[in-house]
Amino acid sequence: MPVIPDWARDPRLSDLDAYRVGGAIRDELLGLTPTEHDFVIVGASPEQMRERSFRPVGRDFPVFLHPDTHEEFALARTERKSGPGYRGFEFHTGPEVSLADDLARRDLTINAIAEDRAGVLIDPFGGRGDLDCKTLRHVSEAFVEDPVRLLRLARFATRLEDFEIAPATLTLCRKLVASGEVDHLVPERVWQEMSRALMHARPSRFFQVLRETGALARILPELDALWGVPQVPAYHPEIDTGEHVMLVLDEAARMQAGLDVRFACLVHDLGKALTPAESLPKHHGHEKAGLGPVEDVCRRLKVPNETRELALLVCEFHLVCHRAAELNPGTVMRLLKRSDALRRPERFEYFLQACEADKRGRKGRADQSYPAADLLRRARAAAAGTTTAPLRQQGLTGKALGEALERARIRAIATVMNES
Repeated sequence: MPVIPDWARDPRLSDLDAYRVGGAIRDELLGLTPTEHDFVIVGASPEQMRERSFRPVGRDFPVFLHPDTHEEFALARTERKSGPGYRGFEFHTGPEVSLADDLARRDLTINAIAEDRAGVLIDPFGGRGDLDCKTLRHVSEAFVEDPVRLLRLARFATRLEDFEIAPATLTLCRKLVASGEVDHLVPERVWQEMSRALMHARPSRFFQVLRETGALARILPELDALWGVPQVPAYHPEIDTGEHVMLVLDEAARMQAGLDVRFACLVHDLGKALTPAESLPKHHGHEKAGLGPVEDVCRRLKVPNETRELALLVCEFHLVCHRAAELNPGTVMRLLKRSDALRRPERFEYFLQACEADKRGRKGRADQSYPAADLLRRARAAAAGTTTAPLRQQGLTGKALGEALERARIRAIATVMNES
C-alpha cells in the first residue's frame, strides 16, 4: 500500500490536481537522496495559484514558488517547436492539458515519472523499466527539437556511468546534430551542463558521448581535434592525445580536484592539435600554441575568470612543472612570480594538482609518484618565508630592497633544491 507523501498533506494543494515529478522520483528509485523536488499542477489557472500565495517566476510559462518551501510548481503544459534552439518553443497551458501530455515533453523516460498525492507512481513511458535495465532512452521523437536534451543526456550518462544509451536515442542525437540544432545552444547552458558533468566521478564520459554523437566537433572543436593526434609513445603509452586528455580528466576526478582544476586538465593540451604534421609525434611549443585555443573556448563559453586564469596557467607551464627537479633556482623563482604563487598559494596548489593529473593521466601510470609537486611546494614555502625585515635593517629601500629580496628568495629556493 503506497504511503501518502508529506507534500500531499499541504492544505494549499488540497483542492488541486497536484503531482510530484521528475528527478526526485528517479533518484529515490535509484536509492539516492533527492536534493530538490518539482511539482506539476493539472487543470489549474495562474489566478488559482496566486490565490494560494504561490509566487510566479516563469517568464515563458507559468511556474510558481511555494510560499514556504520555495519548491517549484509548474502548470501542466505542452510545447510546440517554433524556432531554433532550446528557446524556440511555444508553450500552452489549460484545463485540457493532462499529466501524460506534460510528461510527454520531457527528455528521458527516467525523468518522466510522476507521483500522485496517494503515493502511487504514474509511469506512462516505461521509466521504471529503463531504470531497472540501466538504460537512458528518449521519451519521444521530439527529443531532436531541443539541443539541451543532448547535453543532459551526456550528463546523465556521466552521472549514471553504468547506464547505457539506447541505440535509437543515439540515432536521434546524431539527427539533432546534423539538423544544426546543436549550433543554437547558448554558452551559459553549455557551461552549466558541462561544469556539472565535470564534477562527476568519470567526467570523460560526457565528452565521449558528445563525440560519439558528433556534437563535440560543434560545441568544442578545439577539443575534438585532439583525437587522432599522436604523441611520443615513450612519454604517452596511450599515444592518442584525445585519449590522454580523457585520462587526465578522470585522474583529476580520482584526486577529487575542484572544478577549476578539472577544466584546466580538459584544455591543457589544446595546442597539440596545432602541431605541424611534419613535427609529429613531437609537440615542441604546444604550451604556448595552446593559449589561443584556451582563450577562445573560455570566451565562447563565458567561463568564469578564475577558472580561465588557472586553465591558461596550466596550459603554459605544465611542462615546466614536470621538470621542476631540473630547473635552476632562478627559473623556479620566475615560475612562482608568473603564477603569483606567493600571493595566491591556493591557486598555485590547484596548478600543481592539474600538473600531477597530467603526469598520471597516461596509460598504466595512474599510480606513479609526482615528486615535482612536493619540490615546488617546498620552494614556494621557502620563498614565502623570506621577508624584507633583515634587508630593511641594512637600510635597503625601494628598488634595491625588491632586488635584494628576490636574490634572498632565490638563495632560499636553492637550499631547498639542493636538499632534494
